[in-house]
Amino acid sequence: MLALRSGEHVLDVGIGPGLLAHDMAQIVGEGGRIVGVDSAEAMVELARKRCKPLRQVEISSGDAQSLVFADASFDAVVCTQVLLYVPDVQTALNEMFRVLKPGGRLVIIETDWRGLVVNSAFPALTEKLIESWDAAVSSPGLPPVLKPLIHRAGFHGTTVEAFPVLLTDFVPHNYAYTMSYSLAEYAAKQDMVTNREAKAWLDDLHQKQNDGAFFFCINRFIFKTLK
Repeated sequence: MLALRSGEHVLDVGIGPGLLAHDMAQIVGEGGRIVGVDSAEAMVELARKRCKPLRQVEISSGDAQSLVFADASFDAVVCTQVLLYVPDVQTALNEMFRVLKPGGRLVIIETDWRGLVVNSAFPALTEKLIESWDAAVSSPGLPPVLKPLIHRAGFHGTTVEAFPVLLTDFVPHNYAYTMSYSLAEYAAKQDMVTNREAKAWLDDLHQKQNDGAFFFCINRFIFKTLK
């Protein structure tokens, strides 16, 4: 969706472990430039390690709300699973608009955790887990209200596409497994549920797997827009 071309300059806001930056670097080539910023030092280190052989990749600590780059510096900006954690989403979008060249492209990916669908014997408990997860981010429930914020920053021609993350197996290390444990453990730490309730919820998911009845689906949304 970024439609990258050889030689382009791209900013990855919230580079994480550098997976996307590494792939983008292959497309823009040595004549291009991939710049990644992240507020988490652990992620910066992981990304630097992954992208170390790629001379066209630069990675540093940075804040989405205050990008330390000149106006009109980049052909494209990508922001994946980041804005939920940003206190002032509008300021971050304004900054992305500022650093893009005229006609530059922005692609944002966000997840709507409030729309989680899971086959559970404890639907009320599931709602509590989702509610506690809202407290883990600065801007919960962002996808439904993101498009107006994008336009307010000055972007135009925004398109939105949904793609579900659907899993029917509950096995170690897959996305459903990892996130279900994260949800349960976080809710227990926040005293939104008891440890016993969290365990019962997870045990039920394991039983669903044994019965061939496990179902987990969460929607992600891709916003593509132009300066």
